[in-house]
Amino acid sequence: MAFSLHGVKVPHRKNTANIAAVKMASPATVVLPTAMHIGAPATPVVKVGDHVDIGTLIAAQNGAVSSPVYSSVSGTVKKIEDFLTSAGKYVPAIVIDSDGADTVADVTPPHVDSKESFIEAVKLSGLVGLGGAGFPTYLKFATDKPIEQLIINGTECEPYITSDTRTMIDDADSIADAINIIDKYFDIKEYIIGVESNKKDAIAKMQKIAEGNSKVKVKVLPSRYPQGGEKVLIYNTTGKVVKAGCLPADVGVLVFNCTTMAYISRFIKTGMPVVAKTITVDGGAVKEPKNVTVPLGTSLKDVFDFCGGFTTDPVKVLYGGPMMGITVPSVDAPVLKQTNAVLALTAKETRMPSQTACIRCGTCANTCPLGIDPAAIAKNYAAGNIEVLGKLGIQVCMECGCCSFNCPATRPLVQTNKMAKVAYRDYMNNKNKEENK
Repeated sequence: MAFSLHGVKVPHRKNTANIAAVKMASPATVVLPTAMHIGAPATPVVKVGDHVDIGTLIAAQNGAVSSPVYSSVSGTVKKIEDFLTSAGKYVPAIVIDSDGADTVADVTPPHVDSKESFIEAVKLSGLVGLGGAGFPTYLKFATDKPIEQLIINGTECEPYITSDTRTMIDDADSIADAINIIDKYFDIKEYIIGVESNKKDAIAKMQKIAEGNSKVKVKVLPSRYPQGGEKVLIYNTTGKVVKAGCLPADVGVLVFNCTTMAYISRFIKTGMPVVAKTITVDGGAVKEPKNVTVPLGTSLKDVFDFCGGFTTDPVKVLYGGPMMGITVPSVDAPVLKQTNAVLALTAKETRMPSQTACIRCGTCANTCPLGIDPAAIAKNYAAGNIEVLGKLGIQVCMECGCCSFNCPATRPLVQTNKMAKVAYRDYMNNKNKEENK
C-alpha cells in the first residue's frame, strides 16, 4: 500500500467561503436519532410527555463506542420512533416539539484537572468526529499509546463545503484554546494544522495560532482531493504510514477535525454539550446558499426554507459533499452531529455519463491515494474471487471516489468497491467461524 499526493483535482465550488455562519431559530419539531455516531445507539432516558430544555440529556451513552444525545430545543417529547439510518439500521429517534422559548438547561462547565477528567468531560459532551466520520471523540484520547503529534484537519477538500473554513476564520481562538487545554494533560510534542492552499484567510488565522505557540506548525497542502482523508493527511503532514488494520495512534498520531477541536474548548468553558451544528447549505437548486448554525434534529426542509427554498426542484439531496456524500431519501431527514453540509443538486449537476467498457488504461490505480487497483478489484469481484480481494487491498479502500471520478469509461468503480468490501468482510467472518468450530 503506497501513499502519495495522488488523488484528483475536483472543482472547488466554495461559493459560501466568504459567508459567516448565521444562526437559525429553533424549528417547530426536531428528530434526534440516538445514533449520530459510529457504534451502539444511545439509550433513551426520557419518555413521551417529558419537558426538556436545550442541553437536557435525552439518551445516555450505551457502551464504550457510543455517545450521549442532548436536546437541541426546549419543549416536550412528542414520541420515540424507529429511525432508518444511512447504514440501513433502525434506531430509536426522539421527536421533540419545540415550545419556542429556547430555555437552556442548568449546565455547568466540567471540572477538569487531569487527563482522566478531561477524557470524561469530552465523553459527556456528546462530541463525535464532526467532519463526517462520527467516531466518539473521547475514545481517541483514551489511547494508552504514546502520542507524538496531534493533527488538526482543516483541509476540507470536498467541493461546496466551507463550514470548517468558517470555523478556522471565525473561531480560531477556540481552536487555539483547545490546543492549550490538551497540552496540559498530554505529552504531545507537536501540533500540526493541515490546511489546503486554496483557503488563504483560514491559513492566515491558523498561522497566528502558530506564532503564539512554538509547538504548533501549519502545513499548507496542495488543493487536491482527498487531502483530508485521515491516512492521506497523516502521510502528507508527517510522512508516517498507517498500515491496514492499524489506527493513527499506532504510529503516534491523533487526528481531529478543526470544528471538533473548537467544540472541545467551548464545552470545557460552558458545559453546553453538542446541540447544534454549523453546516454549509449549497447546490444549484438552493436559492440562497450560506453557512447556517442549525439545532440538531432540524429537518433539511426547514434548513432549505431558511435559505430561501429552491429555485427548481432538486434531483438529488445529499448529506455532505458530492464525492463522499450520502443521498437522503427525503428532505424530512434531520441534521445530525456529523452533518457538515447539505446539498440540493439540479439535473445538470447530477447527470450521469454513459458507461463504456474498461480500456485498461490504469487511471484508477494511478489516482488512488492508497495505491490499490480498483479495476482489478472489479474484475475479481465480478468473477466471485472474493478471497483475492483481500490481497488486492479492498479492506483499506476509503471510498473516496477518485477512481470513478477520473475513469474515462465512467465505470462505477467506487460503488463496486463498496460492495466488494461487504463481500470480503462476510467471507472472512464465515471463514473465521468455520476455523473456530
